[in-house]
Amino acid sequence: MRVVCLQHVPFEGPGAFAKALAMRGAGLEYSLVPKEGIPNDGGDLLIVMGGPMSVNDSDEWIAEETAFIRSVLLAGTPMIGVCLGSQFMAKALGATVRSGQALEIGMTPVRLTDAGKQDPVFAAGPESFSVFEWHGEVFDLPKDCVSLAGSDIAPLQAFRYGDRAYGLLFHLEMEEGGIDSLCQECAPDLMKARLTKHQVRSAALPQLPQLHQTADRLIDHLLQSNR
Repeated sequence: MRVVCLQHVPFEGPGAFAKALAMRGAGLEYSLVPKEGIPNDGGDLLIVMGGPMSVNDSDEWIAEETAFIRSVLLAGTPMIGVCLGSQFMAKALGATVRSGQALEIGMTPVRLTDAGKQDPVFAAGPESFSVFEWHGEVFDLPKDCVSLAGSDIAPLQAFRYGDRAYGLLFHLEMEEGGIDSLCQECAPDLMKARLTKHQVRSAALPQLPQLHQTADRLIDHLLQSNR
């Protein structure tokens, strides 16, 4: 099983997804797209990670990645888009990505929609739960997609395209080291949100194991569906 991971900055990697994949013997290939470009294909599962840039930026690689993601989606390849990755998915499917009402940083409560309560991954968990966030942009629901979860600031937090492609504005995969890296690399966001590294860490660390359980279910579902 070949899994391809698109990264946009070195400090936002697949975290708990990588552990779930390793447990199942899946190979993981990385591409830091702004420097290394687009890979030849999306493998058996494509994971698109986050980053501080916007899918509306004019960089050539952003247009190339959007087109690549669209082709992978239309081919029916399983996919997970995280934060910026979910925004790439939304844009690739024709939806608008725009600034949200406010920054969402740290642990944020989300609620499953009716469709989310029936979803093969999210139905196994609670209807309301907290997720780790670090974003300022949101998106509309793309055509032919199903809304799975929302928050007060971002009514669309997660969506599914078909049975095997998930766009997640939040981070199920986030680990302690990833939180520290975000707090260091994106410190201006903390100031803007009037938060401290200690506040973000202390709220998030006790809840990471539950997020990782959902991350594991998601990986299991997508690998099973590709057999």
